[in-house]
Amino acid sequence: MHSPGTATQPVELTNTTTEAIRVDTDWSKLTTAQQIKHLEIEGYVVLPDLIPPDDVIKIRDELDRLPTIGTDYSENQRGHKDVQWSDSPTCIDLIALPAMLEFLTALFGDELLCTSCHFALSRPGHPGIAIHTDAQPYGSEIFGAQASSPRLVRVLYYLDDLTPERAPLKVIPHSHLSLHADGNPYHRFLRHPEEVMITCKAGTAAIINQTVFHANYPNISQEDRRLLAIAYRPAWAGPIAEVPEWPADKVAQLPAHLRPLFGSPNTRKIDFHVANRPANMRTEAPGINPSRWNV
Repeated sequence: MHSPGTATQPVELTNTTTEAIRVDTDWSKLTTAQQIKHLEIEGYVVLPDLIPPDDVIKIRDELDRLPTIGTDYSENQRGHKDVQWSDSPTCIDLIALPAMLEFLTALFGDELLCTSCHFALSRPGHPGIAIHTDAQPYGSEIFGAQASSPRLVRVLYYLDDLTPERAPLKVIPHSHLSLHADGNPYHRFLRHPEEVMITCKAGTAAIINQTVFHANYPNISQEDRRLLAIAYRPAWAGPIAEVPEWPADKVAQLPAHLRPLFGSPNTRKIDFHVANRPANMRTEAPGINPSRWNV
């Protein structure tokens, strides 16, 4: 997910989609274990047909009512932060979509916390986002300290059909695994020879590891591309520094089933004083089994 930077630079709209490597995986055939494997190894996974068509229409209508702000590099890439505080009931309910929470619970094995809910609009003429990561282990001006959380995924709900011409998702697979200096999560790239393109139907979710290098291609179509990006992390994986708390009055106004997802963003379940050989150590940990992908 891209946020405005600090410097304005000229951009040129080019059609690089014709040269892109297209992903043709049949996502509907993957088991939960295979989905987790794809996310952990490739850095992303796609979960198709999560939002019914009628709800897609409602969500689009709600988002179209929200004011948006252009980025520093293009007025055609626009956004609205903190959708959870807006008058957008169908969008807000999507934060607790049962199928997604079930998958994320299996992925993390922990209490879930939502860290952001952002509407991104790529209008015709959008030049494409720079390849970047959403992880900054020491924080950054763009993302703040929240980006230092050691585990986080961003769920990208596509609300329009994602075609090669309509700002499709771009990922550099496995890039989150690299120990090379080129994998420094603060780097940004214009393009990469091994980037891949992911397209899908409206109502689909793509989940990205925050440390994978990703972006989107230009929107060279004549139609908008709407996206609702919702970030989640496991409760243990808090940021390295204090971040602003959610406004208590606004959390109280959320539906009751959503409030647990908006616990303190500073929640951090770690043991700083862990001993070398603590008592009562476990002898099993299915979440790190090498065989967990084969279920």
